[in-house]
Amino acid sequence: MEKRFIFKENVRIYDTDAQGIVHYAGYYRFFTDALEQFVKDRIGGTFPLLEDGVWFVVVESNAKYYKPARVGDELEVSLSPTLLSEKVIKFNFGIERSGELLCDGYITQVALNESKWKSVPIPKKFVDRIFQKKS
Repeated sequence: MEKRFIFKENVRIYDTDAQGIVHYAGYYRFFTDALEQFVKDRIGGTFPLLEDGVWFVVVESNAKYYKPARVGDELEVSLSPTLLSEKVIKFNFGIERSGELLCDGYITQVALNESKWKSVPIPKKFVDRIFQKKS
């Protein structure tokens, strides 16, 4: 996976089970925290509500687990966006510890008009910022 954005995170006790191993849902926190920082850095908005009344909502997610992460581990979360259509974007993730892949997955989101709760095209200025294109 092309590493477009890197987010570093430490495993906290609340991410883990009684044995100090990250619970499967904890990986989604790492995905979401990386995505939130990515959107803040690239778009400058508060995720998932952005300017112009556009919301992004999850329509599909997936994670594959290869090796466990443990409390105290420093993780590197990579994020790579893919535009699936004018209304849908997929964020691909990889989670590594010291270069070893622990988990990968994705979150697919659709853009919605917040007041009508209907899908809308992702505004071009957001697409340009996400993919760092000059407007």
